Amino acid sequence: MFFIAALPVILVLIWYFSTAFGEAKFFVPTPALLWETFFETWTGDRITTDVIPSLTRLLIGIAGSILIGIVGGLLIGSVRWLRALTEPTLEFFRAIPPTVLIPVLMLLIGIGDDMKIAVIISGAVWPILLNTIEGVRSMDEVLSDTTHTYGIKGFNRVRYLILPSAMPQIMAGIRQSLSIALILMVISEMFAASSGLGFTIVQFQRSFAIPEMWSGIVLLGIIGVIMSFIFQLIERNVLRWYHGLREIENAA
Repeated sequence: MFFIAALPVILVLIWYFSTAFGEAKFFVPTPALLWETFFETWTGDRITTDVIPSLTRLLIGIAGSILIGIVGGLLIGSVRWLRALTEPTLEFFRAIPPTVLIPVLMLLIGIGDDMKIAVIISGAVWPILLNTIEGVRSMDEVLSDTTHTYGIKGFNRVRYLILPSAMPQIMAGIRQSLSIALILMVISEMFAASSGLGFTIVQFQRSFAIPEMWSGIVLLGIIGVIMSFIFQLIERNVLRWYHGLREIENAA
């Protein structure tokens, strides 16, 4: 527990001494000022006008990415000719930065929440989709032949063989997509928006409200940490069998 808290404490001390003296404190507030500003800024009406709308768009975007990524990955990874057909196209679209699609999506969808959710999905879906495809491709051939021998087909084959075999890589893809989704949520709210964390942070920066701007950045970091801890709990339960198997193999 000490080692977990050691690095944050050291960073806060460096931050304190760096801002306590000199001109840097104009651009970076002291820890005490930021602490005070944080609660003044984010414990009032902004929870309902900025924080909750942003979190709603983020969660919908992540859920959409997981659904599209897993379903599409299972389908493409299971059908060899479909994988060969779509691989060049997927590599092309994966190489396009999602941020450059914002003007296009604004024209096609509009400037509402649908556009912002589409931006999140357009970037967060790729780690899940590609990891799912690779997870299906790396499935144990002996287990696959065994399911054919016992006549396990269709949904049962997906449920009891393909999905469990690919789940470790699927969860790795979801972990990567969480940070991408958070970044794209902020970026999407910086364009033609009137609410949200990204919009509010930019407004603070343009009005030279430096402590308020940093408080928004800290809030984004807190959201990221909470998402990471929640994901670790879910992953530990979903992949309990996998971690148990790895422990047995390492012990042997």
